[in-house]
Amino acid sequence: MISLSSLHKRLDENGGFVVKMFPSLVVLLVFLAVSVSGSAQERARTGDEMFVEKYLDLIKGKSIGIVTNHSGLLPDGRHIADVLAKVPGVKLVALFGPEHGIRGNVPDAEVIPNSVDERTGVPVYSLYGAVRQPTAEMLKGIDVLIYDIQDVGVRFYTFVSTMQLAMEAAAMNHIKFIVLDRPDMLRPDLVDGPLLADSLRSFVGMQPVPSVYGMTPGEYAAMMNEEGMLDGGLKADLEVIRMENYRRDLWYDRTGLEWVNPSPNLPDMNAVEVYPGTVLIEGTNVSEGRGTDHPFEMIGAPFIDGEKLAALMNEQLLPGVKFDPVNFTPKPLPWVTDPKYNGQMCHGVRIQVTDRDEFKPVETGVYLVWAIRQTAQKELEIRSAEFDRLSGISDVRLLLESGATPQEIFDRWNEGMEKFKETREKYLIYE
Repeated sequence: MISLSSLHKRLDENGGFVVKMFPSLVVLLVFLAVSVSGSAQERARTGDEMFVEKYLDLIKGKSIGIVTNHSGLLPDGRHIADVLAKVPGVKLVALFGPEHGIRGNVPDAEVIPNSVDERTGVPVYSLYGAVRQPTAEMLKGIDVLIYDIQDVGVRFYTFVSTMQLAMEAAAMNHIKFIVLDRPDMLRPDLVDGPLLADSLRSFVGMQPVPSVYGMTPGEYAAMMNEEGMLDGGLKADLEVIRMENYRRDLWYDRTGLEWVNPSPNLPDMNAVEVYPGTVLIEGTNVSEGRGTDHPFEMIGAPFIDGEKLAALMNEQLLPGVKFDPVNFTPKPLPWVTDPKYNGQMCHGVRIQVTDRDEFKPVETGVYLVWAIRQTAQKELEIRSAEFDRLSGISDVRLLLESGATPQEIFDRWNEGMEKFKETREKYLIYE
């Protein structure tokens, strides 16, 4: 492998001859060296991979339960349940499935029944139905409860709520809780948005953290456990199996890991990057793009003028993003049974992230609602209960409705966000 530094050295040793005689060759060699060195980043090694390789002694002779879904895959493609079910001296007692189910193919918000896992033959208890937290009966006979789910890194993504409730159940029943850590799909040094108000706690937001909190599941679990955030001040017997070869500047697609949809409506990194902001559109009568090939990347409604909305958004010169007019017609899909404006032509914008390191998703989402209100105020409906739960504070809606500027709204949450960063810093595992 040729490093860029060694290439420079060779050029220096040969004086200016190569540069003078073969300038195009030098450019090509530099390009190749940068490309090769850029691809040399080692693959991140997930917590489940490290657990299977180094830490199985933690469950030898134990009966275990696993909170997981379709994303609980080792890098070689094996599912964590299939692997641990075959470990000698370990008894897999039960699996616990979050929203979208154990295999990740159930539509958003659809109630999931209990079942039996075809591969392992053990009971699967749904944590997205009448019951959201494992009961003492479900946990009967379990010594260790393991959590292995790929998270996105936003407060309203329900998997962290499931993790909290499972931790609390483990603590109440004196069961060890192990988190097999995974990357934050967003850059884990990104923090954006308001802290959740206590009055707005729900399953789509259970802790006073920003919309984007910049932590891996393991870091988040440690913070909840040590900061007394679990119900009634409970403290779990928590162990986090940390990753290797992972850094805080890595987006998920730079980790070297295979892509697995974290949920049906987040099919790629483009959707993940904009999701923390455009999710606010769910709390309005505007389509967030469900029922299309680009959910959360496109927003629109029959009453919107896409050209006018795109022009107004582009005039704001928001960092790392541009907006293009778009028309789309939502339709039912296996994972979206009844999208907004089903079968109707919608006009709006497509969000094109041009520099994701500069892009501020939550602020952009607020700007979008503000701009829709500027261009279609009579037709826009902001559904207060849902919108407030997603934004985390009622101030966002109230200020928008009063005609405040987006910057005035951001000023309301910046102080709380900065205080959260101080708390968060104590629990960061990765540099």
